[in-house]
Amino acid sequence: MNLQEYASYDGLGLAELVKTKQVTPQELTTLALQGIDKVNASINAVVSVLEEQAEKAMSSLHEHQPFAGVPFLIKELVIHAEDVPHSMGSRVAEKAVMSVDSELMKRFKNAGFVLSGTTTTPEFGYNAATEAVVYGPTRNPWNLNHSPGGSSGGASAAVASGIVPIAHGNDGGGSLRIPASCSGVIGLKPSRGRVPMGPYNSEALNGLAIEFALTKTIRDTATLLDQVAGPDLGCYSVLQSPEMPYSKAILQKGRPLKIAWTTATNSGVSVDRECIEAVHKTVKLLEQLGHEVVEARPVYDQATFSSATVTIWAANIYKMIEGAAALTGKTPSRDHIEAAIWQCYEYGKELKASALLEAINTNALVSRQVGTFFADYDVLLSPTIATLPAKIGELNANNPTISAIEWTEQIFTYAPFTNLFNATGQPSLSLPLAMSASGLPIGLQFTGRFADELTLLQLGKQLEEAVPWKDRLPPVHVGTEVAEIARK
Repeated sequence: MNLQEYASYDGLGLAELVKTKQVTPQELTTLALQGIDKVNASINAVVSVLEEQAEKAMSSLHEHQPFAGVPFLIKELVIHAEDVPHSMGSRVAEKAVMSVDSELMKRFKNAGFVLSGTTTTPEFGYNAATEAVVYGPTRNPWNLNHSPGGSSGGASAAVASGIVPIAHGNDGGGSLRIPASCSGVIGLKPSRGRVPMGPYNSEALNGLAIEFALTKTIRDTATLLDQVAGPDLGCYSVLQSPEMPYSKAILQKGRPLKIAWTTATNSGVSVDRECIEAVHKTVKLLEQLGHEVVEARPVYDQATFSSATVTIWAANIYKMIEGAAALTGKTPSRDHIEAAIWQCYEYGKELKASALLEAINTNALVSRQVGTFFADYDVLLSPTIATLPAKIGELNANNPTISAIEWTEQIFTYAPFTNLFNATGQPSLSLPLAMSASGLPIGLQFTGRFADELTLLQLGKQLEEAVPWKDRLPPVHVGTEVAEIARK
């Protein structure tokens, strides 16, 4: 098997080759490492290569594991693996190593993945681009002058460029869906509580954040969710499991849906023409597929909601920096924390507990307003972000002139559609349904009712069959010879 053949498969496809003994896990890992060697100098997505951990993982694989032998990467944030670097995109946490696997990491291993490396993240995940000072900028395989999105930009760039078919990521304001849109891959943010966060987190970012992965196919997405969903030990909230595994349910024909759509933002931020056109084209496709499609959107108090977002993120940035400093023995200072993130740290340091409680309550009220809207609709369609992928440097977390409030506004002006569903906890899915005239991906966001990932996955499967995207390759890809040209 060569790199081109390797990168043509999704995760389940590679696992089937292992199961039928057409290829070995060792061969797949070697190919993934060759892929890193080939394209990572161009895209800067992979931080650490973990050959020892990969060898260890391959010694304990079993045939019944759905992803047995499939190379896999984890983002250096939230999730942690034993003896694996966990820098969180920050110089204050650089070279930190965790001593145990988190529960989600255990489940990834139990699914058969071979952990082969770690990917970049912006500092503490608070950016819609992935350009941490500690790593340098991660670049978009579709155009190296643009960002692959954030905060799971390293993961999305690695999947889009063919290094691995699936890579871990997480989402506290759009950090799976934004990079999925920018990089032309699939990004599902599951419902709050669907995927375990323990043992050291309960509800990360006070319930805003959830962990999962970037993928190339809906069947990988559904099968992966089957493998990792469910409460961990001591979890105080449990979501009802579907009657049938997601991987089987997506093979059944879904019912006709009532789908709302919008290209308008609640904040009044303007949306790029090509993103609007992508929504209109998708509306027509949905109608052709038999769904009822209506222009409508939820309305809520944007100013209060934005203020709550600043409060929750700043409080958690303060906590994360203090935790990282305790882990490494460093003292937090402007010298090793990016300027905008330092502003968030200072803002969070001065917050009162009552302000955080008020912000959490604001999100609870917004959730109920949005829940009322979804009583009438199965799904809401919108652009994933408001524009084409940002150019490198446009979302600069090391800008010394920006405040915590201004930084938050900048992020969610660029991505005004995603953050709402972190607050409500609803499942939300970005699909790579469109391309711009300049050759950059455009993601479309589909959001479902709370705990109803099934409807989104069935709809995603239907759209994947109508508008196939898996074989659409960027210029910088492990299976082509264009990578060297694109780097120049």
